[in-house]
Amino acid sequence: MTSLLNRRILTTVAASMLTASAIAVAVTPADAATPASRTTAAATATAASNVEDVCGTPKPGFDRCFAQIRTDAHEPAHISRAAGTAGKPATPTAAPAGFGPTDLHSAYNLPMAGGANQTIAIVDAGDDPQAEAVLAVSRTTYGLPACTTANGCFRKVNERGAASPLPADQNWGVEIALDLDMVSAACPQCRILLVEADQASGTDLGTSVDTAVKLGATEVSNSYGATESSTTPADAAYYSHPGVAITVSSGDRGYGIPNEPAVFSSVISVGGTSLTRDSSTRGWSETAWNGAASGCSAWVDKPAWQTDPNCPGRMVADVAADADPDTGPATYVTDPVLPSGVLPGWNISGGTSASSPFIAGVIGLAGNPQKFPNASAFYTDHSALNDVVAGNDIGGMDCGGDYQCNAVVGYDGPTGWGTPNGLSGF
Repeated sequence: MTSLLNRRILTTVAASMLTASAIAVAVTPADAATPASRTTAAATATAASNVEDVCGTPKPGFDRCFAQIRTDAHEPAHISRAAGTAGKPATPTAAPAGFGPTDLHSAYNLPMAGGANQTIAIVDAGDDPQAEAVLAVSRTTYGLPACTTANGCFRKVNERGAASPLPADQNWGVEIALDLDMVSAACPQCRILLVEADQASGTDLGTSVDTAVKLGATEVSNSYGATESSTTPADAAYYSHPGVAITVSSGDRGYGIPNEPAVFSSVISVGGTSLTRDSSTRGWSETAWNGAASGCSAWVDKPAWQTDPNCPGRMVADVAADADPDTGPATYVTDPVLPSGVLPGWNISGGTSASSPFIAGVIGLAGNPQKFPNASAFYTDHSALNDVVAGNDIGGMDCGGDYQCNAVVGYDGPTGWGTPNGLSGF
């Protein structure tokens, strides 16, 4: 196996094929960070003025959730059930603005039925006391079957797998609501397991993944991360569970040093797109979302099934789905969030925090989690995916037109091999 020192050298050599700015990314001292400097990648990226990060800058040694929320799309909480239509002005008889389950199933050619024998776990930090109530409002609004503790569909536990005591609130309520909504949207019949870590440390979150698997999860979604570092390989064991599909958000800061756990070879790293309606046969089009994180690992060896030419380490991402907050899903939240004044009720959210739980839900809908001990199945056969061939993930850096940050025909960093087109690829 290539040594860590050789990995650093190889990464630098590969980067010489790109622009000077890409070389700067490959050799920056940040990729040798200690646990005390565990922060999110490509921090120079900026969101649109109408979008804010849900989770602020994490404490040293902690992860950050990747959810984003629009500040210009709040709607009151009393909107009644109707068919979802993105971008439609809110009225008391209309669905919330933002995409709903019917929209996403149309865009990705998915059936509404399936997955009744699957349990999708979402791992988050801290307790959201209103999680089940928020889930009920969202599912009722879109006419989805009830998913409650009483009917056995929903379960919430701490990182040790117990129903109590639950951890203190870590201000991840919007992230939790988004995760619940996207799993529900993709697979309305799947059971949902919410595992709440004591705090957003790598150890607590990783322990929560182990707990989810012990409790019978068939898919586990993780919408958080931190910049990879020399300590990254030690965390990999938490995310290796053959027989269980592990999906991870790639991040929301564009091209640069990749995030863990998205960079682990045992996970499906999920990038992001901007999804819009159009007049094509499909009825939809996608481009790479400019916030979708991509990058070449300096610390994780390239898996044998990944063969892209310009990265000697693990390349992020593998697949993608809608993540752009400007084309994002409607999300019902109860927490007052953000200094800018986003209020409880219906909002539009996004980030790769939306795409990871959605892909976990698609795998649950197909019912074949054992197919994904890693992402190799997508590299063997990606014919059933929508290839995304336009857009890039600027992230404040430029990789000189290379596939590592630009959507191209075939594989690319921001969107991997593409987005779901039915279930045959899953």
